[in-house]
Amino acid sequence: MSAHSTTWLPIGYRSRSATLADAPAIHRLITACEYALHGRAATGSDRTAADLTVPGLDWDLDTVLVHDCGGELAGWGRVKGRRATAHVHPGHTGRGLGGALLGWAEARARQLDGDRLAQTVPDSDHAAIALLRSRGYSRLVTEWLLEIATPVEPEVPEPSAGITVRAFRAGDARAAYQLTEDAFDEWQQRRKTYPEWAGHTVERATFAPEASPVAFAGDHMVGAVLSLDVPGSDEGYVERVAVRRDQRHRGIARMLLRETFRAFHQKGKRGCTLWTHSDTGALALYERIGMTVRRSSTVYCKALTTG
Repeated sequence: MSAHSTTWLPIGYRSRSATLADAPAIHRLITACEYALHGRAATGSDRTAADLTVPGLDWDLDTVLVHDCGGELAGWGRVKGRRATAHVHPGHTGRGLGGALLGWAEARARQLDGDRLAQTVPDSDHAAIALLRSRGYSRLVTEWLLEIATPVEPEVPEPSAGITVRAFRAGDARAAYQLTEDAFDEWQQRRKTYPEWAGHTVERATFAPEASPVAFAGDHMVGAVLSLDVPGSDEGYVERVAVRRDQRHRGIARMLLRETFRAFHQKGKRGCTLWTHSDTGALALYERIGMTVRRSSTVYCKALTTG
């Protein structure tokens, strides 16, 4: 199912593949969807650019933009590995675009010899959930967006014995990659390459090293919180949290997170957010330090058949 064909689209729409130059328009589309569902935007423009430049993504085959007859961007989709992303502008819902994009994503995943396809949907998007369920998708994991308010500067506990803490430095990237991917290997389906990981963390324009504390035992990094400072937001955002397995249950994650909250408070932010999901088992940790659930999403998955 080619992105350049119109046979799979409702009448009045046309499609083409995306390029990096389309990142601003895609970002506007995504934020329009977020405002419609949640009343606020959460996706930074550099996240959209990172998603388009992830290593191995074939723009011609793995992306699609859908425009209406007036040239307005009405929807977009992306397939990377076993994951699909799709958004339909709120002004174009109810016209069959969601189903068309889902069919395009499944066809592309089959071309890649994928045996299954997953997509994350906000729990408040009842239409998208109904569509996925009607196409044979089932719940895989739950994701939560957590928040904490910091009207006053948070207190930070002292590090555990033998642990030192400082802000992230330029030479820390490889160690942070190894630490976070080792930790995420316990639940993630695929280990990221360094370029892919860096493109979504330390190489993003919004990466905030001063709000990204790292912990060491001797010369070895054993804990890290990697954060983003999104322009125009009154909240800091935590992109990654990881503690080496043999150093857990020593309060390192709690201490690093509170150090992050303090750093953002000193930058004028009066709150902080992060995403976690049910496979990590970390929800209780975040709740113990005072974070609460703002909203949730669900990852839906479907086994693909050939043909």
